[in-house]
Amino acid sequence: MDEQTEDLQIEGMHCAGCADELEQAVSRLHGVTEAKANFSASTLRVRYRASTIDRAKLIEHVERLGYTTRRAHEETSTPQSLWKRRDALFTGISGLLLALGLALSTLGANPTLGVFWGRTLTLATLLYLGSVFFGAYHFARRGWQALKTFSFGISALMTLAIIGAIILGEYIEAASLAFLFALAELLEEFSVERARRSLRALMKLAPSEARVRRHGQELWLSIDQIEIGETLIVKPGERIALDGIVLSGSSSVNQAPITGESLPVEKRSRDAVFAGTINHEGYLEIQVTKRAPDTTLAKIIHLVEEAEAQRAPVEKFVDRFAKYYTPSVVAVAAGVAILPPLLWGAPFSEWFSRALALLVIACPCALLISTPVSIISAITSAARNGVLIKGGVYLEELGQVKAIVLDKTGTLTTGELTVTDVIAFDGSSPAEVLRIAATLESKSQHPIAQAIVRHYEQSTSEQALAEVQDFLSLTGQGVQARVNGQLYRVGKLQLFAGPNPHPIPLPSRERVQGEGQEGIGEEVFHTKTVIGVGTPERLLGLIAVADRIRPEAQETVNALKRLGLDVIMITGDNEETAQAVAQQLGIARYRAGVLPDEKVSEIRKLLQRYGKVAMVGDGVNDAPALATATVGIAMGVMGTDAALETAHVALMSDDLSKLPYLIELSRRARRVIQQNIFFSIVTKFSLGLGVFPGYVTLVLAVLVGDMGASLAVTGNALRLAHIKPLRD
Repeated sequence: MDEQTEDLQIEGMHCAGCADELEQAVSRLHGVTEAKANFSASTLRVRYRASTIDRAKLIEHVERLGYTTRRAHEETSTPQSLWKRRDALFTGISGLLLALGLALSTLGANPTLGVFWGRTLTLATLLYLGSVFFGAYHFARRGWQALKTFSFGISALMTLAIIGAIILGEYIEAASLAFLFALAELLEEFSVERARRSLRALMKLAPSEARVRRHGQELWLSIDQIEIGETLIVKPGERIALDGIVLSGSSSVNQAPITGESLPVEKRSRDAVFAGTINHEGYLEIQVTKRAPDTTLAKIIHLVEEAEAQRAPVEKFVDRFAKYYTPSVVAVAAGVAILPPLLWGAPFSEWFSRALALLVIACPCALLISTPVSIISAITSAARNGVLIKGGVYLEELGQVKAIVLDKTGTLTTGELTVTDVIAFDGSSPAEVLRIAATLESKSQHPIAQAIVRHYEQSTSEQALAEVQDFLSLTGQGVQARVNGQLYRVGKLQLFAGPNPHPIPLPSRERVQGEGQEGIGEEVFHTKTVIGVGTPERLLGLIAVADRIRPEAQETVNALKRLGLDVIMITGDNEETAQAVAQQLGIARYRAGVLPDEKVSEIRKLLQRYGKVAMVGDGVNDAPALATATVGIAMGVMGTDAALETAHVALMSDDLSKLPYLIELSRRARRVIQQNIFFSIVTKFSLGLGVFPGYVTLVLAVLVGDMGASLAVTGNALRLAHIKPLRD
């Protein structure tokens, strides 16, 4: 009943091995029920019984292990540079003492201070031991805690190696190990911080304060104090602090922080705006619709953090491998130290030193860090470009898909009907046909009616429509009404074919084609919905409406094909429309007339054929199919809470061009991870072999096997941040 949860931001968590050590050390505390360290976000979540252990003791224990803590996401008033922290200062002192000791030894100015425990203590020796103290001060505490529980993590192995070197009287090696490993940890953290920094940049997008009109006054308030329904005042150049709806004013807004769009979007009254976006040149008054913790930006940050905490299959494999690899090498090192002196009378100190070098090489730091840093880099890079990947597992799966299924309506097309053609007959003009249709359809809420009225408003300056009398909705057929005393009809062509004594001759395809209007032909009858406009006695013309293909659809399909993917379209629309869209976009395989529940069966068939399949849809109607696919990708989910929560991958804007970028990013991430793992294992194995003939010393083991390898895999992973979407 008294269980509490504490989220702590950890400074000093240099690698995945450190995270494991911290997790185990905190888990063993009496009163702690669960501890979960997230190396990617550098956080620690602890569940504990408040009656047994309090927060102060918990933090005290963590800091005794050599870490600095604060509440997660808590802003520090004066952020401390990595190089100004105590661990950096101690590392610098360690290096200075080591350099002084080497200088004294080299120059021969090394006075003897006395004999202790049978060993001669010189000034240089004292400097080396001082170097060991300052260099190992932070990691040795973690290592000692791990050794007490027979946990052979990286800190434990380095601590053992340093103790062993001191026992052998190899003070220079001990000091070199302490300094170089401390320096390696700092360099690792500096490199990893570059990957973590992109997530922190997301967190800082929304301002902490905003200008609010309250009780007739303009006040600057913390965003946590602003309630739903209040009015934000946003001036040119300012960031929008909370999600809301524009009440008054108009402006262009840079939505790149949320959607990755390169161009600003025009915002007017009743348009939605989002926290973290930038108002350009206009003045806006915005009604708040979500509090700070519930904004779209806050959800993105939360989802990215969760995604980085979820381990990909390859990362789990690396963890399992390291779990058996490290104890095995420790056992081999013990054999190297004991067997040659015991069996062949070899010098113990020489082989003990080689065993220590093998222990250092055994540190799995580079191996453990190879995958999570790559995943951090890729997921945060995607988030900055308007793509949310829900975890390393989906990042890895995307890199292996062989086919991608695209829904038609709302994905390949805009999902909004528009007027494409207005054709006039028998002396009527297109303007007259459109005006009559808009006049009657202004009384209807049908999507086709709304498309006709919208087209009329956009194509003419004469906004006012005539009065309508005797309006009648002809269910399933169309509408009719009187305008200026004349009865008109707008609807299906069958509405004009009768029944009446003198049926109106409907236009043939040849007649439509012969009207001399460019681009109008048989496609009006096949790929579009055709509406007739006329009187009971005379057909005045035709209006064609269609769901337009997205401008970027053709480029996207071509790019996906170049990436070697089979592109398949599935739609609930009719065969003729599906065929026309597929032909226009160059999609060879498509299925038409497929209901939402039937899409699941289609996806299952494709999974049997291809193994791994991605599905792209609108995130709502296609939810079952998206869930069935290896990876479900929802489009245009900015501000849509349900789609954000349920999709494996979410494209924040309705921009298909992000798909090739997403596939390329996933594939490169897999290649980088594989490169890092291969490099880490080969480096460790090669150095391990070099230990036996004595080619690899303790110092070389740290420089190449630990510090060098870790920095190499981190630098390789950071390249993923430079991959940009197709349009950029």
